[in-house]
Amino acid sequence: MTQYGTLRAWAFIATLVGVFGMIAALIGAIVWAFEVEGFWQTIGVLLIGLPVAVFVATLPIALAQAMRAIADVGDTVSAR
Repeated sequence: MTQYGTLRAWAFIATLVGVFGMIAALIGAIVWAFEVEGFWQTIGVLLIGLPVAVFVATLPIALAQAMRAIADVGDTVSAR
C-alpha cells in the first residue's frame, strides 16, 4: 500500500484542472480571434496569444506530473 495516496489524488485534480484550462484557453483564443478587427491582429492572436494561453494552461499538468514523480520516488525509497 502506498503512503502517497493524497499526493496522487491532488495530482489527479491538478491534471483535471489543466485539461479544463486547456479547453477553456483554446475556446477563448478562438473567440478572441473572431473578436479582433483586421487580418494582422487575427494572425497575432493565433500565432502569439494562442500558444501563450495554452502554455499557461498546461502548468497544472506539469505540476501534477511532478507530484506523481515525487510519490513514485517516495514509494521506491520507502520500499527499501
